[in-house]
Amino acid sequence: MLSARPTDTQPAAHDLVYRALRSRIMHGDIAPGQALTLRGIGKEFDVSMTPAREAVRRLVAEGALFLSSSGRVSTPELTNDRIEELAALRALLEVELASRALPRAHMALIDRLQSINMTVAEMVTKRDAVGYIRSNLEFHRTLYLRAQAPAMLAIVETVWLQLGPTMRALYGRLRRTEPPHYHKLIIAALKAGDEPGLRLAVRSDVTQGLRMLVS
Repeated sequence: MLSARPTDTQPAAHDLVYRALRSRIMHGDIAPGQALTLRGIGKEFDVSMTPAREAVRRLVAEGALFLSSSGRVSTPELTNDRIEELAALRALLEVELASRALPRAHMALIDRLQSINMTVAEMVTKRDAVGYIRSNLEFHRTLYLRAQAPAMLAIVETVWLQLGPTMRALYGRLRRTEPPHYHKLIIAALKAGDEPGLRLAVRSDVTQGLRMLVS
């Protein structure tokens, strides 16, 4: 059973549960509208109700989980308006992060992005939706870390978290057979130092798929 008492090297049980659930939600491992129970969470992670409740409370505060008036906890089923709002946030914030990262881009970063994109392609071949979303977000996070704008990146990750289950639904609709075309354009723009091209490629990459869900 996870210990509820943190040490210098071991975080609290509720933090371990929070991180694990957060990762699963962000990477689309839980479907939109899927119900969760404190008892089920406690059983899965071998913890008492208290750390399960605290982890859920934190995720509700971040918009990753929805708590109904009756006390039912579930992943949100986003409306078209909400999807459009989150897509607009991605377009604004991620384009800005990419732009800030460009002056700090170097060949090691570009090589890393190309390597991650190979993993994205592998996940597409395997039709591994969760692996695809995970590696796709890793591609973006790796680029945005070079922006050295931690507050902005934290907001973007909250948007990713709220979109996670919806991105899983989108993946099923896209039926991808190859990695995102715009990743190659992002890498090419970084190599060329082309800021307008980079901004356009990032904006297209983060909004094109989501538009399918509201069309």
